Amino acid sequence: MKNFFSAMFTNAGIAGEILSFLWQRKLWWLIPMVATLLIIGLALIFASASGVAPFIYTLF
Repeated sequence: MKNFFSAMFTNAGIAGEILSFLWQRKLWWLIPMVATLLIIGLALIFASASGVAPFIYTLF
């Protein structure tokens, strides 16, 4: 199981490096915050590049 996680982190690029940094430093509590920020950022990028913008902006 440990080999699976190490292989997953090495193949994930920058996101894998960030996750492995947080995992090695035992900062597990930061992982949900980073994931939430990424999801919000992706939603804003998606909203600005499509016709769905008025519907997504009403969520914020």
